[in-house]
Amino acid sequence: MASPGSSFSSFPAYLQALSHTPTRFARRAFSLSTSYEEMSRVRARSGSEMRRTLRWYDLIGLGIGGMVGAGVFVTTGHASHDYAGPSVVISYAIAGLCSLLSAFCYIEFAVDMPVAGGAFSYLRVTFGEFAAFITGANLVMDYVLSNAAVSRGFTAYFGTVIGVSAAKWRLTVHSLPHGFNEVDVVAVAVVLILTVIISYSTRESSVLNMLLTALHILFIAFVILMGFWRGSWKNFTEPGNPEKPSGFFPFGASGVFQGAAMVYISYIGYDAVSTMAEEVQNPVKDIPIGVSGSVVIVTILYCLMAASMSKLLPYDMIDPDAPFSAAFSGKSDGWGWVSKVIGLGASFGILTSLLVAMLGQARYMCVIGRSNVVPPWFARVHPKTSTPVNASAFLGILTAAIALFTDLSVLLNMVSIGTLFVFYMVANAVIYRRYVVSGTTNPWPTLSFLCSLSLSSLLFTLIWIFVPNGRAKLGLLIAFGVITIAILNIFYCMVPQARKPEFWGVPLMPWIPSVSIFLNVFLLGSLDGKSYVRFGCFSAFVVLVYVLYSVHASFDAEGDGSLIQKSGESDQVESKEREDHVFKV
Repeated sequence: MASPGSSFSSFPAYLQALSHTPTRFARRAFSLSTSYEEMSRVRARSGSEMRRTLRWYDLIGLGIGGMVGAGVFVTTGHASHDYAGPSVVISYAIAGLCSLLSAFCYIEFAVDMPVAGGAFSYLRVTFGEFAAFITGANLVMDYVLSNAAVSRGFTAYFGTVIGVSAAKWRLTVHSLPHGFNEVDVVAVAVVLILTVIISYSTRESSVLNMLLTALHILFIAFVILMGFWRGSWKNFTEPGNPEKPSGFFPFGASGVFQGAAMVYISYIGYDAVSTMAEEVQNPVKDIPIGVSGSVVIVTILYCLMAASMSKLLPYDMIDPDAPFSAAFSGKSDGWGWVSKVIGLGASFGILTSLLVAMLGQARYMCVIGRSNVVPPWFARVHPKTSTPVNASAFLGILTAAIALFTDLSVLLNMVSIGTLFVFYMVANAVIYRRYVVSGTTNPWPTLSFLCSLSLSSLLFTLIWIFVPNGRAKLGLLIAFGVITIAILNIFYCMVPQARKPEFWGVPLMPWIPSVSIFLNVFLLGSLDGKSYVRFGCFSAFVVLVYVLYSVHASFDAEGDGSLIQKSGESDQVESKEREDHVFKV
């Protein structure tokens, strides 16, 4: 219920609040939080605290469980069949490198500010409330859509285990538009069961993930061995249909990068691990090992799995929905049983991926609720389970509703574009936070550098996509590559760092996050136009929600003392507060 003096206490009060929207937007949109604030008063708004029960091996297990599942068993078939062909192996390596660079940016924030908010909290302390809300909303929607996609992938793989095709599990409703007309009840059941599990206990969820992941790794080893044993090297260069493009790069370099952009959904799991920072026993040691270690291990597994699949079948004969199990199904030489084994292994992988991602999405929603830009009801942590039950239940039901109707192909590109956007924003934020201290440092050199870097990366990408192959294209690419490196060198030599990380920092600053920015922009340029239309529509909806609700709720919270508006001296105040309140690990 709204308090008597709030913007939502009555309809006239709300209309009055709307009339002050420009003033309130100017005040709240760029208001900054602080690390100390996020770890103290903001966290306290959840009531009960989350228990610190996780270690580095839990994080590696959660990272592997979160990432290995969606990528290999759901997106690999589409990426290989439609975009990259056998070079999907390179696509995974590129996406893995991009993810590792982004992971370094996440680690610096997570060690300095071990809270459950992930990218939302990181952007709130650097670029302000509005940028954080846009990014956080996109990331939550990424989780919901990717979980819906993965749960529908579970239906396809589990069907191969018991010998029933996914089409027989799904009810087709002809009155609904194509892509939204196949009702999948199994996917809904899986999502709701996992929602109950993650609401019960984080520690028990981690143990369950460890067990499922251990079984899953055994199946992965089995699939890799079977692929290299039973496959043929000629499938790396020869399609099944002679009329199709041939070679290791059948669709050229552009196909490799389009494939990399699509499989990038595979790496969203490490982002979920960063949201567990509030429940880690020793953030300084455990988070760097857990996050970076899981990304490296998973990248190696992905490349081996993609190579195994490419050796089993020509790319044009791969089943996009269930590539591994379908490669052995229907064989008459006694190897059809492998399809069922692979289907069972994929089912385990998809369950672990769902489990970790649903843990992550609930913690994002919980921290967004702490900031009052969505109803504080989402922020509540249950005193008995020490988990964000309200956020878990709401997002679980929403995921189930989307999984019920929406086809896999509709979901994947929307998820990829949102994930790339979020990782791009975090890379910008870690540079800004290193070089700018509010109230003491001029922010414009850093902002000018970030804008110039993004613009040069965008122009390079547009030339790569639209300029016909030839000497002119090569010359332009070299020119903009040199310009990008020159911009980076000038900034490195002329602008000193204003802040040094206390515990762990991204190495080779600002080179690594700058490369991450470039790669994220480049991969964003590889996505199709429909992805941008969906992304633009959803972002417009998020802006509308912020203007009609969030900015007023945030303004009310500032008025009653629940939120601060960071002034010029807040960084100095934060430093003193952190000296008096050292975070115990």
